[in-house]
Amino acid sequence: VLSIREYFLLTLTATPFVQHSVTKINILLRWATVPEKSLLTNEEFVLSSTAVIVTLIGYYVLFGKRHGRKREVLLEELRLAQRQVHSLEEKLLISMREDMSSKRKHNSSSREIRIFMDGAFDVMHYGHMNAFRLGRTLGTYLIVGVNSDESITRCKGPPLMNDEERLTMVEGCKFVDKVVPNCPYIMTSEYLDYIFNTYDVDYVVHGDDPCIVDGKDVYESAKRLGKYRSIPRTEGVSTTDIVGRMLLMTKEHHLRGGAEMINGGGGGERGDSDDASDNEIHNESNKEDDTVSVMTASNFNEEEDTGVLGHRSKFLTTSMMLRLFTAGVKHPEDGMKVIYVDGAWDMFHCGHVEFLKKVSERGDYVIVGIHGDTAVNKRCGANFPLMNLHERVLSVLGCKYMNDVLIDAPMKITPDMIASLKITEVVHGTENGETSINFDDRYRYPKEMGICTAIESPSEFKLNNILSRISKKQAELQSKIDRKQKAEREWFDNKYQNGQKSSNGTGK
Repeated sequence: VLSIREYFLLTLTATPFVQHSVTKINILLRWATVPEKSLLTNEEFVLSSTAVIVTLIGYYVLFGKRHGRKREVLLEELRLAQRQVHSLEEKLLISMREDMSSKRKHNSSSREIRIFMDGAFDVMHYGHMNAFRLGRTLGTYLIVGVNSDESITRCKGPPLMNDEERLTMVEGCKFVDKVVPNCPYIMTSEYLDYIFNTYDVDYVVHGDDPCIVDGKDVYESAKRLGKYRSIPRTEGVSTTDIVGRMLLMTKEHHLRGGAEMINGGGGGERGDSDDASDNEIHNESNKEDDTVSVMTASNFNEEEDTGVLGHRSKFLTTSMMLRLFTAGVKHPEDGMKVIYVDGAWDMFHCGHVEFLKKVSERGDYVIVGIHGDTAVNKRCGANFPLMNLHERVLSVLGCKYMNDVLIDAPMKITPDMIASLKITEVVHGTENGETSINFDDRYRYPKEMGICTAIESPSEFKLNNILSRISKKQAELQSKIDRKQKAEREWFDNKYQNGQKSSNGTGK
């Protein structure tokens, strides 16, 4: 009777694999002049192979899981460290805000540093708001002069937005303390003296791009007095770029409803927070099909100028930029009346500002919900939104009539959302037509809870107003945009080429 060991060895040594392997190994050993008595036997090969396999299995059983558990512990420690870093960053940010606030209080108690900026601010956007923010950091009080329609028309042609519309936008920016209307487009030394004396201005501020008119530096007199400061331009966004996107909207192949949509046709809603980009542009023939308009960046074709136009943006949104725009944002205190209003807020304009101003009068804390690109495109169709989600978030954050924003807000307002955000009242704009099923469903829960209110907007201005004006001046604007885009490209190319030369030690 064979023992288990003998049976194991007899069985394995007789296998072709073992015999073939031993033969090959012995050929190599003979080639290496190993004596015959020292050559490998079948039993030795089986025993050594078995010992290696058993050792590896034992190591895995005994130590392999230990290494896995150690990795899990290290990953958990890493997650904890990341949370601690995030917490410390938040504490540092709060500390910096408090420090800035205390400095401003100290400066206000001693002497205010007053900054003056000016411009046309036609089709105002978050790039202008960031310029105001940067300008204000150079002092404690920001005064912004808005060029008059007359002076703009005389120097560069009529603006798209009139005096009242542009003033509303600038006054609605939270970084601006005072607005001066009817400023001349060209700053003369006499007018700058008037600004210095009338408003006790310490510094005039402008972007770092040159401002030359008729071969003369507009701010020469301020520079001569040592009262001029420059700020970096907000790269990746310009009025030229944004108007260029809207020019594409005026091309009929971009619209499901053709030119009717540009001219206000198509049965649009004025609901949705009275958000003009929430024009809910629907062609009658497409009411049953709300999926054909859904476009994403993946099907964007730049050569054919199709796809969601907001995806054409070259602006790079960083967490730092979002933090700078949210500086001063605080949680609502207990007992505050929290108002929630949502929409697309595309091409944030004077109609939005006036509507949010009216909303802010209803409570103590306003949360503005901003819908994602896909949701806006599905609802509004065509190539909307013209601005992507990040751009629209910055635009709303720059408004003084809101306290916080809900990014990529859900379309339907649920009881959980109301409880989580401590919402007291949900507000939306009124509609021009019959209430749609989607609209009823969207606000169903707030209506059932008795906290949903529809309010009339103080302004009838919509995104279609801008598109209509652009459509009427398309040829003229296209030529102007082409020239400005070329000039902007040359300016940026020169800026970075010079920067590279300097960094390489070859610049002057």
